[in-house]
Amino acid sequence: MPVRTTARSGIRTTTTIATGFRTTAVAVLAAAALVSCTQGQTDGGLRAEPSATAPPSADPAENADSVENADQAEQAAAEATEEPTAPAEPAPELVRDAFATLQATLNDTCTPGAGDCAYFLGRVTQELTELDEAMRTDPKGPGHFKQPLADMKALFGKLGEDRSTPHLEKHFSEIVGTRDGINTWMQDHPDDYR
Repeated sequence: MPVRTTARSGIRTTTTIATGFRTTAVAVLAAAALVSCTQGQTDGGLRAEPSATAPPSADPAENADSVENADQAEQAAAEATEEPTAPAEPAPELVRDAFATLQATLNDTCTPGAGDCAYFLGRVTQELTELDEAMRTDPKGPGHFKQPLADMKALFGKLGEDRSTPHLEKHFSEIVGTRDGINTWMQDHPDDYR
């Protein structure tokens, strides 16, 4: 029995080593193929002369085929290492998400002049800005959101670039009114936020 176990262990070790050699050989061959495909380029990205990288061939079509194959291999290697690009258009959920964060301010308020409006008005203004951006880039198009976009444009025209607390408090009723009007409009368009 002990002899049989030792023999089996030796076979397993030999099999494991052989598998390791095969895996290493495949990896080395793949790396060598990749290196040989890219050796024809100079630092400037231009192709080197065929005579510098390969023995001259009597058939020009054969040389063209090898250059084309090298180009295809380089392109495939570049595509494999590139990071996936983000989608060009935003997902339709962006309007829904932006509206949800605006809607979270519905039960909040402040008293202008009491010192408690900086956060509230800044947040509502920021939420309206993000909703405006989401509606403009939505796949349905800005025409679908004509009324809320017009309301926000009017508000942003009054506010200008000044986002200081005193300036926002001065336009308290316009900011809150725009928020509430957009909420009412969205409630009439449930497909845009559910």
